[in-house]
Amino acid sequence: MKEYYWIIVLLCCALSGVVQAQPGNFCQDFEELTDTKPVDRERWKFCKRPYNSAWGTTDVRYSKTNVPDVDVRDRKWEGQVWRGERINALALLWTTRDCKDVGIEVSDLKGPGGDVIPASAIRTHFVRYVMTDELNKDKRGACGYRPDHTVFDSSVVADILDVKPLHDINAFHTQPVWVNIWTPADVRSGVYRGKLSFKSKEGKFAPLDIELKVSERTLPVPQEWAFWLDLWQNPYAVARYYQVPLWSAEHFEAMRPILKQLADAGQKCITTSIMHHPWGGQTEDPFESMVMRVKKLDGSWEYDYAVFDKWVEFVMSMGIDREINCYSMIPWKLSFRYYDQASDGMKFVDAKVGTPEYRDFWFPFLVDFARHLKEKGWFEITTIAMDERPMDQMQKAIALIHEAEPDFKVALAGNYHEQIEKEIADYCIASRQLFPAKVLAERRALGKKSTVYTCCSEAYPNIFTFSPPAEAAWHAWYAAAADFDGYLRWAFNSWVKDPLRDSRFRAFGAGDCYQIYPGGRSSVRFERLVEGIQDYEKVRILREELKNQPEKIQLLNETLKMFEIGRLAEEPAADMVNKAREVINGF
Repeated sequence: MKEYYWIIVLLCCALSGVVQAQPGNFCQDFEELTDTKPVDRERWKFCKRPYNSAWGTTDVRYSKTNVPDVDVRDRKWEGQVWRGERINALALLWTTRDCKDVGIEVSDLKGPGGDVIPASAIRTHFVRYVMTDELNKDKRGACGYRPDHTVFDSSVVADILDVKPLHDINAFHTQPVWVNIWTPADVRSGVYRGKLSFKSKEGKFAPLDIELKVSERTLPVPQEWAFWLDLWQNPYAVARYYQVPLWSAEHFEAMRPILKQLADAGQKCITTSIMHHPWGGQTEDPFESMVMRVKKLDGSWEYDYAVFDKWVEFVMSMGIDREINCYSMIPWKLSFRYYDQASDGMKFVDAKVGTPEYRDFWFPFLVDFARHLKEKGWFEITTIAMDERPMDQMQKAIALIHEAEPDFKVALAGNYHEQIEKEIADYCIASRQLFPAKVLAERRALGKKSTVYTCCSEAYPNIFTFSPPAEAAWHAWYAAAADFDGYLRWAFNSWVKDPLRDSRFRAFGAGDCYQIYPGGRSSVRFERLVEGIQDYEKVRILREELKNQPEKIQLLNETLKMFEIGRLAEEPAADMVNKAREVINGF
């Protein structure tokens, strides 16, 4: 069924014109915004041919309007993978003439003994350009409101992996082409060769060679990865963008490609909201409560879990089923909404954590919620989750949670607090903090998760649309080096108003709110993050495989020592990642 959906997506994109998002039109085209950066027109004069092609690198976001700094004689790309691994490459087309309806064709990759990596295992995308901005003026991060875009330096950057099979390339423009090979797990090891070709009505771009060396080792399928990936989903953004009724069949169909991308990245957690606006209006589309609270005429409470259940069941059906995170008992604004039968309307109760009013609102819910989760068989994988809340508030909330149900699990993304660490089953701390080694070992022995996160406050490493692409992969390498179980980021698809053209927002740096684009479009950032997660898995497997070979283990550990955040101030993430991959691919 999933395969048929993607066939429909491609047919839709092949037939669609330049339109706005409309119900049922999940793969609309769009016009890129104009780049205001200077153009080196002199370099275009030195192009010997009107139609040019060469291999570039996925570490660079190439300018849309300048000649790329690559060797036109670079005709062969060479990669090295494990069986079952995904690998990315970047080709470049640049032309001095208009080219209409340029298409991409890739051959089967032929290997030893007649084995083949079929063309169906290779995805190709025209990389489209989106508007971005920059860090704050102090260069320490990208938090804070920025309603006036003119205050920040803006430009277009290559990030969107488009799903349209044909694309126009204007004269004196460069067009990146993304190539993703998902190596089958059952092919034999050896070298596989094929070609990447291009077709156009106006001109001819020379084909490029692909050479892929496949190792004897095998990477598990994403659902079996140990890396604990927690990227928060926003179903409300999808309903708004596609103009479909919330929780309708059309809404769920629009969310299918988003969750498929997440599942294929090894996502473990389901993001749910158990109160109205847990984070206020920090996103274009605030989170509503997935649980309806009703205060009855007699003063008792009644809870409707229909939306919560429908959402969780849908996400689980997509292969994401390891943890349900329920936000939040400590929202940014301590105001809680419910439906009041006596007045026949919505009301709010303002209550600080630890007060009688707070207890009256939350205690009966926690008791009933635990009952419901047990009936559904979800209690053991559910957490009551908070983020970036003060320790004293966390202590009071945890006490109330465990009074209502002693076995409830708690999750927190925020600062490390020794005083509450033992109470947190899923603890995610900011990237410039560390768990003590003894605490990490104890948590792992108890089956608790200990992860790391980044948000708008980190200048680097990060996954803004203006961040160097390799920083996305660097996150997972850092997790391996610091012995974290995985990585969290607060927004996977909290789309801004015009996400396909402009990644800037009224607050936070551009791209902070989302990592993938509407219409089943991935991004350079997201694909590089998946690369890093695969590297984490390879490191984990190699540590076990080589545990009785001390020299190799020492080399692996020395390699991981490169991944210190402070080094990024002087050494590009790409250099570290590429050096480390060369080491692990050499084992």
